[in-house]
Amino acid sequence: MGAGRFGAPMERQGRAAATSAAVGESADSEARRRDPLRRRASSAAPSGSGEAESVRRERPGSLGGSTSAGRPRAEGLRKRRPLFPWFGLDIGGTLVKLVYFEPKDITAEEEKEEVESLKSIRKYLTSNVAYGSTGIRDVHLELKDLTLCGRKGNLHFIRFPTHDMPAFIQMGRDKNFSSLHTVFCATGGGSYKFEQDFLTIGDLQLRKLDELDCLIKGILYIDSVGFNGRSQCYYFENPADSEKCQKLPFDLKNPYPLLLVNIGSGVSILAVYSKDNYKRVTGTSLGGGTFFGLCCLLTGCSTFEEALEMASRGDSTKVDKLVRDIYGGDYERFGLPGWAVASSPHPSQSFYFCGFAYSEHFSYVWCHSMICHDQLHLC
Repeated sequence: MGAGRFGAPMERQGRAAATSAAVGESADSEARRRDPLRRRASSAAPSGSGEAESVRRERPGSLGGSTSAGRPRAEGLRKRRPLFPWFGLDIGGTLVKLVYFEPKDITAEEEKEEVESLKSIRKYLTSNVAYGSTGIRDVHLELKDLTLCGRKGNLHFIRFPTHDMPAFIQMGRDKNFSSLHTVFCATGGGSYKFEQDFLTIGDLQLRKLDELDCLIKGILYIDSVGFNGRSQCYYFENPADSEKCQKLPFDLKNPYPLLLVNIGSGVSILAVYSKDNYKRVTGTSLGGGTFFGLCCLLTGCSTFEEALEMASRGDSTKVDKLVRDIYGGDYERFGLPGWAVASSPHPSQSFYFCGFAYSEHFSYVWCHSMICHDQLHLC
């Protein structure tokens, strides 16, 4: 599972969160989809698999076992909610983003009657911040105390490289995930690319959702719940004045029309007229993938985190030619501030500050930091 951090946090949260919200279909429709897969798995299973099949029929996350006076009411509530665990997947060209809803209002009865595999999954996902060598849970993005489909809990955001998707599917098979669910809500191009692998290897179906629909609805959802009390959408007031510039929350209650720039491996720009009315107006292949690829080629880094860490040590003003380098200050006639970039990167600046010859002032490490920082601004 993966490493990397393409796109803004709100976009990463939003699209995966939208797929998670889509799990709010009825348990009955889930059961109808489960039947063909259950029959296929039963016919292929050895005769000693009765216990596993019993676990399937028990429907983990529901209230099974002996009857009681409160059973009809509990059953009615269960049927109106999807079965745990609740996941959403955004399978992109570079990264897979997974969102997991951790219920915090589990009753004593539910906890007692949960199957061990469900408890194991919850413990594994919430007690770790890394999974294998490349899977990462972004703790700083966690959304706490949300209400989703009538349940209170936290949303956890996990990411890993798309090239590790076969290992993820195999892990789901090894943990017998299909005994808990047979349907995953997913978006992104990978939901088509890996659909057959999920079915044949993991015994799981993908309920595919359009990624741009999920992007818009996800952003609106994240904005509506806020980020633990803070707005995720903001703008800069007085951006041309470094002393007066400040970051302020932006109200998304009535933002239309708007341009939505989605920065991932590539970039798509959407004209959005309402939550259900939009069109893609343009885009570019230069995006997060370009930045990461150039950094790997020029510096030898192997992960996106490593590239960002290098970039944090750099200073693009040392390799870019700024307006003030040409005019000695602002270009007032056209309203260009002195700190605006005129050329990126400029040869005279780049060769002086980032030449590939070691000196007592500039090392290869420093040079690589400058390269990563400048590529980040360039892309």
